[in-house]
Amino acid sequence: QVQLVESGGGLVQAGGSLRLSCAASDTFSLYYMGWFRQAPGKDREFVGAIRWSIGNLYYGDSVKGRFTISKETENTMYLQMNSLGTEDTAVYYCAASPIWGISVFSSTNYPYWGQGTQVTVSS
Repeated sequence: QVQLVESGGGLVQAGGSLRLSCAASDTFSLYYMGWFRQAPGKDREFVGAIRWSIGNLYYGDSVKGRFTISKETENTMYLQMNSLGTEDTAVYYCAASPIWGISVFSSTNYPYWGQGTQVTVSS
């Protein structure tokens, strides 16, 4: 069982930036780590993912060019969010999968989840 802990959420004005982090208890068995978000009344949305061992990156259309995923240590993934808008307000979740070859875009393919961190963008 892999435990994931997110941090870095908060309140920011539109146009600002935030950096989220996700610390994993163990990444040895993981093939993918990803970020999803869920706004009130909406489905969980794919934000981005990284193939952990080789660094391939994947992004959702709504965040391309504004958000960047990085891996700076063997156990921590980051999500740098720039040019934030009110539409980015959501709970952001870190997710991980030990299964090779999944569709990274589907939340059902990730068995491990963090508790979520709230990001609120004010106008």
